[in-house]
Amino acid sequence: MGGSGPPVLVVTRLDDATADDVVKELNRRGVAVVRLDPGDFPAAVTMNARFGGSGPGGTLTTETRTLCRDDVRSVYWRRPTPCTADVAMPVQTARWAVEEARYGLGGVLACLPGAYYLNHPWRNRDAEYKPAQLATAERCGFTVPPTLITNDPRQARTFAADHEPVIYKPLRETEYTGVDGRALTVWIDDVPPELIDSGVRHTAHLFQQRVAKTADVRLTAVGDRLFAVRVDGSPGVDWRRHYDHLTYTPIPTPPEVADGVRAYLDAFGLVFGAFDFGLGTDGRWYFYECNPNGQWAWFPDHITAPITAALADRLQHIGDLA
Repeated sequence: MGGSGPPVLVVTRLDDATADDVVKELNRRGVAVVRLDPGDFPAAVTMNARFGGSGPGGTLTTETRTLCRDDVRSVYWRRPTPCTADVAMPVQTARWAVEEARYGLGGVLACLPGAYYLNHPWRNRDAEYKPAQLATAERCGFTVPPTLITNDPRQARTFAADHEPVIYKPLRETEYTGVDGRALTVWIDDVPPELIDSGVRHTAHLFQQRVAKTADVRLTAVGDRLFAVRVDGSPGVDWRRHYDHLTYTPIPTPPEVADGVRAYLDAFGLVFGAFDFGLGTDGRWYFYECNPNGQWAWFPDHITAPITAALADRLQHIGDLA
């Protein structure tokens, strides 16, 4: 386990470079760390949780570590994989086993006595819904571009015609693979009214007026510490498609935006949030979304280092920061 004192539990998958940076920083500080992925349950993780009588107790055991439930300093909830079932099980039985694991192990991990969560998984879940994000952002004073969520093709075409240019955004970054098994990404892109057809009827779609902008802004919030980065150089609508063209510049956060960010985090009960804004030609910051578990480790080291330190501070010194 390494380190001294109660450990930090990092709940994530193996290939998580963002969590790796925070774990390295905690190790450098001599803080004990245990890493656990629910996707390893039940094959490589054993759980025992006791309730009633003498109070909460039990253990969580991975292939290399054993963790007492009532001796966890804090929980860094990142990108875990889902619980699994024995491949030999019939389909219905496997589905039942996975749900039992999800509510059993997942419930235990979500109620570790005395632990501080960054973020609590249930707060993450609540904050992932884009309609709730947009409604909360407006209440917190952010400027939200005109947006329509619908499965009505006629309403979508009318909205697109009234608010041109309009973009389409997925409502969630859901894992999606093609017929060849390769991972696919549904990008944000322009949608002319004439391209909206009856396919809209099949599910919910999000259409939004494209902001006339000079740059994008990714603002990473860790409690009261805000790290805003101006993103320049994208030749298209979705800057995530053009990393090779981008430049990053740390910038100050306007006071009204800082107030909105803190009100937004409080509304959802979050400690961490990765906010995306468009910096309009009119100088305003337009709210796009807030990923309660967003990435930040692709930035250059001089930008990621203070974010890593802020997260480690929270996980290590929660008695001073709660």
